[in-house]
Amino acid sequence: MAIIGRTRYRAFVRASGGPRYAVALAVDALGTGLLRPFLLLYGVTVSKLSAPVTGTAMTVGVVAGLLCMPAVGRWLDRGARSTVVAASMLVRVLGVVLLLADSAGHAWLFATAALFLGIGNQAWPAAHAALVATVAHGRERDAALAAGRALRNAGMGAGGLVATACLAGGSEALRVLAVVTGLAYLVAATLAWSVHIHARPATAPAEDRKREPVPRTGALLAANVVYVFCLNIPEIALPLILATQFHASPVWSAAVFVANTVLVVALQVPVTVFLSRFPRRRVLALGGVVLAVSYLGFLAAASTGAGWGAPAVAAVSVVCTVGEIIYAGSAIALVTALAPDRALGRALARFQLSTGFGLAVSPAVITALAPHGPAALWGSLSAATLLAAGAVVTEKDPEKPPSTRVSAASGGSVEAARGGTRPSIKDCSE
Repeated sequence: MAIIGRTRYRAFVRASGGPRYAVALAVDALGTGLLRPFLLLYGVTVSKLSAPVTGTAMTVGVVAGLLCMPAVGRWLDRGARSTVVAASMLVRVLGVVLLLADSAGHAWLFATAALFLGIGNQAWPAAHAALVATVAHGRERDAALAAGRALRNAGMGAGGLVATACLAGGSEALRVLAVVTGLAYLVAATLAWSVHIHARPATAPAEDRKREPVPRTGALLAANVVYVFCLNIPEIALPLILATQFHASPVWSAAVFVANTVLVVALQVPVTVFLSRFPRRRVLALGGVVLAVSYLGFLAAASTGAGWGAPAVAAVSVVCTVGEIIYAGSAIALVTALAPDRALGRALARFQLSTGFGLAVSPAVITALAPHGPAALWGSLSAATLLAAGAVVTEKDPEKPPSTRVSAASGGSVEAARGGTRPSIKDCSE
């Protein structure tokens, strides 16, 4: 039994990109957790910029990262995999270097640093998903993507805890954290590049070598903009409600965030594997229903007394996290299954555009709805999410021509099977 378990574990690690790539993900996530949550604080305390200027620079960085996604998608469609992942990490190294060089409070220098950090943060998810889709296939790929998310959440959570403990050191501590973050990104980029994974088309007829179009999945992309609001619920909506409506201690907000991180780390892979027996579209729709129910649960919690409000919100947040886990385990997996081999990069880039847009607008939407009462906030989110779930499950899978053969090379010697004959449309969505 131990031998079988070890064999399956090694196969699973290979399907996730290999041991070195797993270490690269962990190091990158740890470095991201050290600085990313405190970038606004860095701009205010170290760079001596005003909060509005710092926030604007960070927003510009996110938008610039989204604008770069079409180019990232085309790069991936040329066969690049580990190179793109490494590049997304290296560009963040440059961003950290510019942060450290900004000792005189130059807004343009901080904005440029935020620009490079934003580009790397937006490019990484699509590059990582393309790499995993190249070395794994079918439901094994779904589990590998889920494992990558769990590992990333664990690393970022650990980095955030270390950074929080170091914040008592003031601006100098933030500088040290930035240095460690830059080194972590550099090490992670080196490890990611060293796995040498790329996709290359095999010999095919001339008509098959033509670039395949990106499948039309407008309903899925629009729904994703709504779904992705769930990622900002523990960080923005719940702390806002706990502080303004229940006047609860900040400990409750911290507890909700920690519980969210722990549950994602512990349950992302098991839940994804368990739900792999069902069609991906239906699973994604189920995730929307669970999220909508949790939003109604927050609405019900708002009617409880002050003494029970915070515990009720914390309890319902567990249901919201389960919905987030279902969504995260099925959404990207569905995109990678539906996209033709030669349009995979562009399909993932479009999906990341919808994700980034949802993450960018959700804080503004949440903070705009919250002052109008719990019904306006949670009722609107619940209705929108149910509509998104309906759109996902009713959208027809796009037709696509037979796929060309794609293979992946790892370390120049190992042939990994994503290629061969791609499954049918029914298989892809189910």
